[in-house]
Amino acid sequence: MLPTLARDVRSVKERDPAARSTLEVVLCYPGLHAVWGHRVSHWLWLRGAKLAARFLAELTRKWTGVEIHPAAVLGRGVFIDHATGVVIGETAEVGDNVTIYHGVTLGGTSLDRGRKRHPTVCDNVTIGAGAKVLGAITIGEGSQIGANSVVIKEVPPGAVVVGVPGQIVGADDSAPDGVRAGRDQSKLPDPLGVSLLSLFNRVARLEGQSGGADGSRVIRPPEGGVWHGDDFVI
Repeated sequence: MLPTLARDVRSVKERDPAARSTLEVVLCYPGLHAVWGHRVSHWLWLRGAKLAARFLAELTRKWTGVEIHPAAVLGRGVFIDHATGVVIGETAEVGDNVTIYHGVTLGGTSLDRGRKRHPTVCDNVTIGAGAKVLGAITIGEGSQIGANSVVIKEVPPGAVVVGVPGQIVGADDSAPDGVRAGRDQSKLPDPLGVSLLSLFNRVARLEGQSGGADGSRVIRPPEGGVWHGDDFVI
């Protein structure tokens, strides 16, 4: 257990530039406290003390804002950043070196007892803030789930997923040796924005071909990717 706890502390220091010391991490990081609380409640669950495990999990939820069912499996080096609002369901499995931001749900889509209902997240995956990963699906190793995405289908290794519902928009080769934890989510593509820009460009071309004979206003595409208030005037 002690090597696992030490690995949890190292994962925070490696992936959070705001972490200044081991003591600060141990005392002030609710995501770490949530992982540690789960490790104890999971130990109790596996040994048949299920009521005690659930009670400890509930205390951990109230203390940290993270709800992890004691039957869920967490690998080594899991880092829950900012912690608040994270929910990990009963049959979820999370691999090593996974980074989970606030507001993430690893949830189920079925009410069937005794069957796997929650996701399996493989090693070195990053799940952005507010993302929802639902159902008995597998998120492949080294993949990246964009903030606020809703993922309901299998994700292959190394994929980048964004949108609602989640769409695979490419592969992430930004980090060496398959280690992609803690990647910059600001660089993820915006498929909705690209689609809107394409639509407005097409409308502008069509209106240009008509010559604007009726005096109607021509909708112009954004300058520098920024929409102005009058672009949506009807």
